[in-house]
Amino acid sequence: MAEIETLFETQWIGVYRIGHWDFVRRPKSPLTVGILATTEENEIILVEQFRVPIQQRSIEFPAGIVGDEPEFPDETTRDTAGRELLEETGYRASELKLLTASPTTPGMSSEFMHIYHATGLVKEHDGGGIGSEDITVHKIPLQNLRAWIIERQSDGYAVDCRLFAALWLAGISA
Repeated sequence: MAEIETLFETQWIGVYRIGHWDFVRRPKSPLTVGILATTEENEIILVEQFRVPIQQRSIEFPAGIVGDEPEFPDETTRDTAGRELLEETGYRASELKLLTASPTTPGMSSEFMHIYHATGLVKEHDGGGIGSEDITVHKIPLQNLRAWIIERQSDGYAVDCRLFAALWLAGISA
C-alpha cells in the first residue's frame, strides 16, 4: 500500500495524495448508502434539496453517510439505509435489498455507495431530514417518472444519474 499524504482536512472532507494522484475522501467513513424506495402502488420516493457544490437544487434518491453521526458510529450500511430513508422521507421499509456496492467517482474519491432497494414502505411522518437539512419529498408514479424528470431538468434541477442505475439494477422500467 502506497503512502497517503494529507494535503488538507476538515471534519467532513479531506484532500490526499498518493504518488502523483490527488483525491478526496471523508475522514470518518468511505461508505455511503443510496435508497431506491418504491411503493406497492408503483411509485418512487425521491428527494429534492439544494446542493452547495453544484449551486442548484438536485433530484436524488434518499442517501447518507455511514458512521457520520456520533450516535451511530458502528452502524451497518443496511441500518444506515433504513435510518436515512426514514429521516429524509418519513417512510420505513420492511425490506431492504442490496443492489450493488460501487465507487461513486473512482478517479476523484475513495467513496463507495451501497445502493438498496426499499420496499414494504409505511409512512410514519413527513420526512424532510434532520438538523439543517431542507429536503422536499416527492412521490411519483413510475409510469410518469421519465416525463417528471425531463420537466425538472427543464426547470433547472440537476438529476443524480445513480437513480437510473438503481432502477436498472432493480429491474424497474420507467
